[in-house]
Amino acid sequence: MKDQELIITKNPKSIFAESIRSIRTNLAFASIDNDVKVILGTSPEAGDGKSFVMANLAVAYAQEGKKVLLIDADLRRGRQHDIFEVLNVSSSGYTNLMLNYSDSINLSDYISKTKEENIDLLATGPTPPNPVELLGSENNKKLIKKLRKEYDIIILDCAPVIGLSDALILTTLSDVNLVVVSAKKTRMENLEHTRKLFEQANAKIDGVILNKVKSTGNHYYSYYYNNEYYSNEK
Repeated sequence: MKDQELIITKNPKSIFAESIRSIRTNLAFASIDNDVKVILGTSPEAGDGKSFVMANLAVAYAQEGKKVLLIDADLRRGRQHDIFEVLNVSSSGYTNLMLNYSDSINLSDYISKTKEENIDLLATGPTPPNPVELLGSENNKKLIKKLRKEYDIIILDCAPVIGLSDALILTTLSDVNLVVVSAKKTRMENLEHTRKLFEQANAKIDGVILNKVKSTGNHYYSYYYNNEYYSNEK
């Protein structure tokens, strides 16, 4: 079952679950002087585990009592509906909500409840021919503004940044930007390329999450670095 990826629920005492809760705590400390509601997650490339990490981070916030909306903003290869076992209906989802948005729209027609307490999911909906234009639209800006009033935490699970500008466009709507990289997979030149792409978009990386770090006993966990990771310019 796909929801086995929600390790923080299935195995709450695991090293991984503890590391996700630690990431949540670190974000709280890092944003103590700011009202952080929208958290953007991306990765340099596909396969780094960003959807897996963002799904578990959403659960971590929900377990804290926050009302959470997880938006699958990877309109090309979104998989949050698989992780949470929610139907990705072609007549609803993020794509249709952006297209049809108005002040009087009924959000519940597009947003799905999940089995996890306090978590709603906005699945991708149908794949649009123009993801970049849709994500950067005025409708999307108005939508996120409205959703900020409805939820305590909004997590944007975005497409990888190398070769795609989807996530970079959404940094104009987020409060915190996280990059998920994979131990023994992500090359330093790709991480540096990612940093430069954010810089070119006038956006900053607030934290790097190192995923798939192997510990004793063949368990895996994630580790969070704050923006000091990027403090030394080349």
